[in-house]
Amino acid sequence: MSDVSGTERYLRLTVELTVEVQDIAALQAAALKEISHPDADLDDDERKEQAELVSADDTGATALQWLIEPDHVLGLIEHVEQIEPREAVLGVEPSDGPSDEDDDEDEAGHDHAGHDHKH
Repeated sequence: MSDVSGTERYLRLTVELTVEVQDIAALQAAALKEISHPDADLDDDERKEQAELVSADDTGATALQWLIEPDHVLGLIEHVEQIEPREAVLGVEPSDGPSDEDDDEDEAGHDHAGHDHKH
């Protein structure tokens, strides 16, 4: 692979995953443990603020954000060492459950274009 300047190629991965929260208290406790960990790059005020956000969010979305490492998405790509993560943006939001598209395997192909989200 060439390291010549100006030959960089970038690909943006988009992954949509719906999870079922089976124990909100355990999810929040795990996130609070991450927030209080010494390796978390937070000062005392930030720790307190994040802990309050996690505890106040009864959907579990804020807690789950603390437990996902976006770079781990590269684990989905097997047998490739010639890529390096450059930017990771992670968003977690409440969902009404799996979309109808997930249940319809006979739909024509896999459309990976953006979908309208109802709020």
